[in-house]
Amino acid sequence: MDVAQLAALVGALGAGLVLLARNRVPLLAGLALGAGANLALVLDLSGRGRHVSPGLVALGVAALVPLALAAAVLVRYPALVTPLVVAAAPFRPPLAFGSEHRFYVAAADPGQLGRLIPLYGVLAAAALALGWRALRGMRIQPLPRLVAIPATVFFAIAAASLYWTDDLHAGENVLAYFLLPFAVLLAVVGRAPFPPWLPRVLAVIAIALASLFAAIGLVQAATHELWFFSPSVEVGNAYSSFFRVTSLFRDPSLYGRHVVLGMAVLVVAVLLCRVNLLVALPLAAFLFAGLWFSYSQSSLAALFAVTLVLAAFAGDRSLRAVSAVTAVAVVLGAAAAFAASASDHSARQVTSDRSRRVELTAKVIRDHPLVGVGLGSQPVASQARSEQGGSPTRFVSHTTPLTVAAELGLLGFAAYAALLAGAAALIWRVRRLDHALGLGLAAVLLALFVHSLFYSGFFEDPVTWVVLAVASSFVLGKAAVE
Repeated sequence: MDVAQLAALVGALGAGLVLLARNRVPLLAGLALGAGANLALVLDLSGRGRHVSPGLVALGVAALVPLALAAAVLVRYPALVTPLVVAAAPFRPPLAFGSEHRFYVAAADPGQLGRLIPLYGVLAAAALALGWRALRGMRIQPLPRLVAIPATVFFAIAAASLYWTDDLHAGENVLAYFLLPFAVLLAVVGRAPFPPWLPRVLAVIAIALASLFAAIGLVQAATHELWFFSPSVEVGNAYSSFFRVTSLFRDPSLYGRHVVLGMAVLVVAVLLCRVNLLVALPLAAFLFAGLWFSYSQSSLAALFAVTLVLAAFAGDRSLRAVSAVTAVAVVLGAAAAFAASASDHSARQVTSDRSRRVELTAKVIRDHPLVGVGLGSQPVASQARSEQGGSPTRFVSHTTPLTVAAELGLLGFAAYAALLAGAAALIWRVRRLDHALGLGLAAVLLALFVHSLFYSGFFEDPVTWVVLAVASSFVLGKAAVE
């Protein structure tokens, strides 16, 4: 049995324990198993599965000092866990790790970004704080089963798929740097206290982050200088008539997604009269200007969908009528424009190569319908079915439902659908208790879902799990009061 495969199973067991725990023993066991499995996966990915240098050990020991201090603060002020996680979630410092660097850590190559280091640090400190509080007699509440059970099943299927994956390295990467840490995120933030001031603070953080990203995007649009970028973005800007910006991300669509999340929260605040229009309108215009220069069609589609749905749910009768007419007009107009373009160009040209990617992914699903080709391996599997060459990145489906079906089969897709249904039911319960909070969480999750239909990264985006965790924390807080 490969080290990665064993670590994946141990990590899945740990994720299940922390998500389903009803007392401190399974919770502490799950945190320990998850930490050990994650460490094993990271070391295996770095090629250090059998050898750990004294320098790396010294670096790890040194990191324990600020980690312990942060955990001590969160033990005393556990309500800070959620806002700190939300604030840290989007950031990827441009750091590279490896033995080729003198101190193992160095600045990444120009244009590149690193891992979610701030988020990992906050999660590690929060997990330590939760473990300590559990040892001291804290009551461990079970997370809502609506999300805990399907999430556990999804993690288990994803981890097991490393036994048959076509790309073990990619599967390890997704598990080590995204799924296992996000299981801890859901377990820790979902059990964090939910004080009355938290919804307002979270809304301010979301809008402030979007404003920061938009401001940097506008500076880049004015100067035509990107700070971070993928090679495809650099090439595209060199040969196109418009200049796409990335702000603090390496891809314009990721940048657009995070601006849309802040705009979704702002729209909720406006519809519910929680913010003055004299403040909201200029801010919305500023955010939209920043979003515009991403030239991200997926982000604009997500913003459009969220705005119409919010108008239908929170607007008055006239606003609902306008939203319905607008939706019909836009859908018909888009269909007519697509038909006109398709008559002069191929479907591949009209969809910017998306149709080819979808077609190849559908072939992968057809050939492996039950359990898929394994976590992280959809691009490689699609590449193998193509007559054209190129990097596997050119074969990413950019459609989360198709990626899940291709990599995890019908079993994984069923878990994905169950998690979406459970999330919707949980947020509906939140909305009945707190209309503004429920509407805000629904708007953010809807934006993420719609965006993931055109661009990958639904499960790999920490904000997805933050939404589920905040909803869980709120429901548990209300249950504790009652």
